[in-house]
Amino acid sequence: MTRRPNSFKPEKSQGSHGKSNLSKFKPRAECQYIALVKPYGVISQFSEEKGHRTLAEFDFPPHVYPIGRLDVDSEGLLLLSDDTRFNKALLDPINQHERTYWVQVDGIPDKTALNNLSRGVNIQGHTTASCHARLLEGEPDLPPRPVPIRFRKNIPTSWISITLAEGKNRQVRKMTAAVGHPTLRLVRWAIGDVTIEDVDLEPGNWRRLEIAEVKRLFARKFAFD
Repeated sequence: MTRRPNSFKPEKSQGSHGKSNLSKFKPRAECQYIALVKPYGVISQFSEEKGHRTLAEFDFPPHVYPIGRLDVDSEGLLLLSDDTRFNKALLDPINQHERTYWVQVDGIPDKTALNNLSRGVNIQGHTTASCHARLLEGEPDLPPRPVPIRFRKNIPTSWISITLAEGKNRQVRKMTAAVGHPTLRLVRWAIGDVTIEDVDLEPGNWRRLEIAEVKRLFARKFAFD
């Protein structure tokens, strides 16, 4: 039996000369573009890994693969497709494609911490690219996580929204830790202009996106340096 790869390999950029190609992406009617709300505890791959749930349990159509990934302890929007161009359009750093995360953190970040996140913080010798960070008002209406976050009686928690166009390993968690507010829960709320609310799915459910929705994945709200 042919083993399904866990993700596409991005094609090499050709002739981009430092300019984004997002506006040039045209979805193909014959291709499949799927949105999954990935639950906590699922790894973003089809192949088995001992002790973990995988994408194989969700009965996806053949030939689709995850576009990017979410860590096993992260939740939210994950895209899958059989269009190899889609991977490059979304993941090539030159395209500065926006993803928005809602992050529950220890403590309540002040303006200085939020400004530092937005300007970029140093993580193991790398300064993160500029992003947009803001404090959310109250607790967002999200399904409870199956494994509750740790609770410390004397330390309040809060939620922040981070929109960024950079995607290094566990970057958001490292960023919040760098400003003194470790991440307790992380949910990818939006990709481009498509949110969990828009796809109207509970964790563990998926559906095919309409062509108009695929185009909205490439919308931009912020100008990053």
